[in-house]
Amino acid sequence: MERSAKAARERRTDQRSTFDKFVEQIELRVSQAPFFGICAGVVVLWVVSIPLWKDLHEWQIAIHTVGAVFTLLLVVLLENASRRSSEALQEKLNVIAEALAALLDSSAQDDPELKKAEEKLREAVGLEERH
Repeated sequence: MERSAKAARERRTDQRSTFDKFVEQIELRVSQAPFFGICAGVVVLWVVSIPLWKDLHEWQIAIHTVGAVFTLLLVVLLENASRRSSEALQEKLNVIAEALAALLDSSAQDDPELKKAEEKLREAVGLEERH
């Protein structure tokens, strides 16, 4: 019960765009077994449809064209999802590192080695901004 109430609160405060929500749903669907089954089914239908085509070359072009377009769209959507996931992970790591640096700072009053470690950590947190 507690988890569903939390999920309901999160949905109300969801500030993501419609596209971001769409990408998340696509990523969820294509990473599951039913999607693979659908893809395998399309390939099976394509293979058994050979008698319906007059030209073998056209038969091959049909699946290659559909496959290429579909692959392009999926790659773009999945790369978008991967980028957002990576950014979220980096932000979490930065928060953890900042908290650790603050803890080191409070403990480093008398220890120069801890102070040096805290400075190196704070420098590392800003590292991805310089690249």
